[in-house]
Order: sequence, then structure tokens, then C-alpha cells
Amino acid sequence: MPRVAAPTLTPRKSPVQERSSVTVEAILQATIQVLLKEGKEQLTTTRVAERAGVSVGTLYQYFPNKSALLQAALRNHMEEIAGAVEHACHEQRGKPLVEMVIALIESFFAAKMRNPRTSVALYSVSSDVDGLKIAQQTGRRVHKEIVALLRTAPEPLTKEPEMLASMLQSMMNGVSRRVLESPAPEKHFAEMHQELLFLTRTYLAASVAEAELV
Repeated sequence: MPRVAAPTLTPRKSPVQERSSVTVEAILQATIQVLLKEGKEQLTTTRVAERAGVSVGTLYQYFPNKSALLQAALRNHMEEIAGAVEHACHEQRGKPLVEMVIALIESFFAAKMRNPRTSVALYSVSSDVDGLKIAQQTGRRVHKEIVALLRTAPEPLTKEPEMLASMLQSMMNGVSRRVLESPAPEKHFAEMHQELLFLTRTYLAASVAEAELV
């Protein structure tokens, strides 16, 4: 039997003009809307184009197929989260350790929980569109920013910033995944959020030499 070619995930072209950027944004928003309303099995390029108010031909100028649409939507979502973390890291440099890390956590979860249904829906299709690769790329980017942030902490640390950053990422990612996989993410978020803050404060207290963290 002839081999079936794998679907192309790479966008056909990138928007270079403001109008093109607006069109792509509308298509990606429509992809999320159709995904939430219809589910991934019923999502088609035709339905997305109709929802975005563009022709299928226009959609195909940027995205060759359904898989490319979903991957782009996932990348866009992960970009928003990484951007929120980077912004927090830049704002918190040089501040007390607990203050900077709590701000980091708050920014991360604000981005994650801005629309829990969207996060859940996109993660449900991630295995179909190289989601692991995207998550790893984003994770490395975020890790680099957190390490740079921790290096500016005024307190003397007993652990290397790389290790601290890895542990903080693991805690944030683990809790967010647990919340998003629960039957009612909005209901469970508050309690899990408070537990994460408690865990973080305790961990940081054990990671500072001869200093008392408030």
C-alpha cells in the first residue's frame, strides 16, 4: 500500500502586514471558538473560515490544513503564557526572593486560568500536533528567564538558580495540570493555588542561607 504523507503543520507563510496579522489573529480565535463549540473531530477549515469571516482560500494562504491550524493555536496559547512569565521576570528583578517568586507564580496562573476551557481544549489536541515539542521549547525559554530572575535575588541562596528554577517550574506545571484535568478547574483552582503558595514559601525558606523569609 502507498504510504500516506503526514499532514503539514508548518504555516504556509507568516503575516508581514498589519492587515495580514489581523486576519491570522481572527483565524486563530475562530479556531478556538469552533474547537470549544464543536470539538476537534468536528473542526474543519471550512467551519473555521466561516467563523473568522474569511474565505477558505484566504485561510489556506496561511494554514494548509486543520492540523496546522490547531498547532498554531496551541503555539499562540503557549506564547501568551511564556510572555506573561517573561514580563513578570523582568519586572521583579532585584526584589526579595519570596516577592519575586510569588509574582512569577501569579503571572503564570493568570495566563493559564484566563480561560480554563481554552487551555483544556488545546491540551486535548496537543498530542496530535507535536504539542510535546512545543511545550519543551516553551519550557526551556521560561526556564532561562526564571534562572536570570533568581540570579538577581538579594538573599544568599543555598541552591543553584538552575535547580531552583527547575523545581519552581515543576511545581507550577504540576499544579496547573492537576487543576486543568479536574472536572471543574475554576472550582479547584483557589485551594490548589493556596497550597502551591504555601509549598513555595516553605521551599524557598529552605533555599536561603542565614536569612529569614517573611
